[in-house]
Amino acid sequence: MDQFAAAEKYSPYLFFSANEWAKFRADTPLTLTEDEIDRLRSLNDPVNLEEVKRVYLSMSRLLSSHVESSQLLFRQRQAFFNKESVVKTPFIIGVAGSVAVGKSTTARVLKELLARWPSSPKVDLVTTDGFLLPNEILRRENLMERKGFPDSYDVGALLRFLSAIKSGERDVRAPLYSHLTYDVMPGQFTTIDRPDILIFEGINVLQPRTLPADGKIVPFLSDFFDFSIYIDADETLIHDWYVARFMRLRETAFRNPDSFFHRYSQLSEGAARAIAEGLWTNINLKNLRENILPTRPRADLILRKGANHLVEEVALRKL
Repeated sequence: MDQFAAAEKYSPYLFFSANEWAKFRADTPLTLTEDEIDRLRSLNDPVNLEEVKRVYLSMSRLLSSHVESSQLLFRQRQAFFNKESVVKTPFIIGVAGSVAVGKSTTARVLKELLARWPSSPKVDLVTTDGFLLPNEILRRENLMERKGFPDSYDVGALLRFLSAIKSGERDVRAPLYSHLTYDVMPGQFTTIDRPDILIFEGINVLQPRTLPADGKIVPFLSDFFDFSIYIDADETLIHDWYVARFMRLRETAFRNPDSFFHRYSQLSEGAARAIAEGLWTNINLKNLRENILPTRPRADLILRKGANHLVEEVALRKL
């Protein structure tokens, strides 16, 4: 049984083409400009205003309805327990998917759209990059070639962060990461102070853990999510996007002498492409097949992209 086949009788998902999905926008206004989209999208990601209207406005409307329903349920619980002093905790949206598939663009565009709803919710965005173990530790533990795999993260710090957010704590700190130096930034943090919505983006955020034999609680990151999104595409397409992005970075960011990857900017085009292919095959493809793709069925919403890097199909988990 293929639960991701639109005709499958027992699938837990409803399937829509991108054009069908676009109709659910209803009267949701477009609040972003082309210049803002240019600022929000990642390198080699062709998202434009038309794609925002076609896919993201309906998604924004759907998520806003979930947030509003959560707030209504919270008020009903307040009345049930007769406790007006209880603080509403943030609505957390997890965004998962492979490298180079467009997670960051999706997360940033959603953040802006959700924050511009008439209720003006406070929306924050945190990525899991800052929770990677520092390169010094990864080298010591022989994990540099597994960077991005589940064992390369400080899982305890991730769980403590999300637990603090869901406990309604104030001024919760998340570590920052530099894509220039390819490492966690020592002593640098972003502070999250009780947002209405938190978008939590990372390749392995839907990853489960080994269950204990004694039945004790072993929390997953996704246990703290109220809604989850998986950005999907055929692995051959993701391969092409990854290599194309690497070659673009070779001509741009890698030329910075402070870049961790500066040495690749000195190589010939053929040698650089060979490096990109090796990184894809030995690290990113392996991570996709072993850890990322298996988490796809755990998502509430799946955005399936086609060869043009734009969404072609949407799968929404049934209620």
